[in-house]
Amino acid sequence: MLRLAGAIDRFTTAIGRGAAWLVLILVLLQFLIVLLRYVFGLGSIWLQEAVVYTHAFAFLLAAAWALAIGAHVRVDIFYRDARPRSQALIDLFGAIVFLLPMTGLILWLSLPYAARSWAILERSRETAGIPAVFLLKTAIPLFAALLILQGIAQILRAAARLGGRRES
Repeated sequence: MLRLAGAIDRFTTAIGRGAAWLVLILVLLQFLIVLLRYVFGLGSIWLQEAVVYTHAFAFLLAAAWALAIGAHVRVDIFYRDARPRSQALIDLFGAIVFLLPMTGLILWLSLPYAARSWAILERSRETAGIPAVFLLKTAIPLFAALLILQGIAQILRAAARLGGRRES
């Protein structure tokens, strides 16, 4: 169980670290937009959409990594001061009752949404925009699938802790 959880962690961490580099690209793109607009008087719809795409990909692809390293938002009323066994129960309960059903619903609803976009190779509504809206919409089911994987790792790890096994 722990070996599978570790493999999932490594997978989501690799994707998350790759997505983290998108934040640098986002800053550079935004700097370029400001430079072009206020220094040269030029605007670019393509660059503005690239900022939106980069921002979306950075957050959607790094969400599972954030869950893996505990950087997600948590209402920390009980968890922080709880014993490891109680923390494992909270993790197990949260993943089974909240995380998996919600991400499963997102995946179920977003797959046809992305598929329709791929079927017509959806483009930007703007003539000069990015002609790949279908890629942006694909990030939504990918986000859900990665969170489901990380949720499974969380469940496996919590079950192992409840069973008395410790991670190496």
